[in-house]
Amino acid sequence: MKKKILLKAPILTRSGYGEQSRFALRSLRSRPDIFEVFIQPIQWGHTSWLTERDEERMWIDETIEKTIAYIQQGGQFDISLQVTIPNEWERIAPINVGYTAGIETTKVAHQWLQKSNEMDNIIVVSQHSKHVFENTFYTGVHNQTKEKHELRLNKPVEFVNYPVKTYEELPDLNLDLKTDVNFLVVAQSGPRKNLPNTIKWFVEEFADDNVGLIVKTNKAKNCLMDRELILNDLRAYVGSIPKTNCKVYLIHGDMTDQEMHSLYSDEKVSAFLALPHGEGYGLPIFEAAYCGKPVVATGWSGQMDFLCDENRKERFYNVAYDLNAVQPEVVWDGVLIKESMWAFPREVSAKEKMRQCYEDITNNSGIASESAAYAEELKERFSEEKLYAKFVENVVSLEEIEQMQKDVDDLLSDLL
Repeated sequence: MKKKILLKAPILTRSGYGEQSRFALRSLRSRPDIFEVFIQPIQWGHTSWLTERDEERMWIDETIEKTIAYIQQGGQFDISLQVTIPNEWERIAPINVGYTAGIETTKVAHQWLQKSNEMDNIIVVSQHSKHVFENTFYTGVHNQTKEKHELRLNKPVEFVNYPVKTYEELPDLNLDLKTDVNFLVVAQSGPRKNLPNTIKWFVEEFADDNVGLIVKTNKAKNCLMDRELILNDLRAYVGSIPKTNCKVYLIHGDMTDQEMHSLYSDEKVSAFLALPHGEGYGLPIFEAAYCGKPVVATGWSGQMDFLCDENRKERFYNVAYDLNAVQPEVVWDGVLIKESMWAFPREVSAKEKMRQCYEDITNNSGIASESAAYAEELKERFSEEKLYAKFVENVVSLEEIEQMQKDVDDLLSDLL
């Protein structure tokens, strides 16, 4: 019998958690023989919502309506799959699976461990997140008994990476660029992505070169006021350098998945640049890599799952870093804690790697063909078929899947 599974997730939002939610949905839909899917949509931050009216969106809308009717009739679920930060997880079905983008630092909050231990199992998006969950612990003394106790994760946690997306056709963006070599940055404006230093260091390094930096960003909203705030920020970053030949281009506003992949694949985009303090996974970096672009990136956290090949050989321009305490302004009580650390890319290393990448491109060193070849490796390693199957096996065990298939086979045999 199929499992009735409730997907509680920000499935309609343009956010990292939204993308994660849709991957979970596609994984569940890949096994209609196992799951009957129900959806309870939730919000995530101030991000905008999807507007596309494709098959998936229409299926989601229909399923939401079905879910509302089913709950009103007193319907129950066999499994809940909850896609959000662990603080929001709750037991709402006999089996409850928590699925989070994980953590970009060295330590999870004790609230995350407490809530995770209430679930049946946990799924994260990278080996980094799995490692941090498994290695975070807290010790304390009981107020009355004075006995020492330790808080650790006591439920299974597994990582499932994102898959490669493929499209038969991509729109032409008609990028109007006045520079032949262009680096691309895709990052929401905020402390974690380290955008001010990324732009400032790039402009300083290429002050005497006719090089472009394409910045795809916003402050979580896509209105005109948001765009003006971003433009003011860019003027401040670039204006601090007295004279520069480098060009900075802004792309602001919502873009579809197809448009983003067209951007990554555009022949006018020469390389991808990312200097974040930490990533749960680093989806834009991943997408640029499997679209065949050379990558300059901080060598720490979730992106290491795909920026190294299966033999752990680095396949990117690795920017050195120092692990230091997170900035006070990013501390979020119960989520991102002051006792945790993340990477601070070194300015000298960042400029060296950007320059090395630029020279490899302009000297025709073979970096373009190497990046294209590695993209094909990524498409094989991170195929939808493999990762959908891995995700499903972490929601329902392989033994349960085999037993369900056997029950179906026995039923068919009896009917025949």
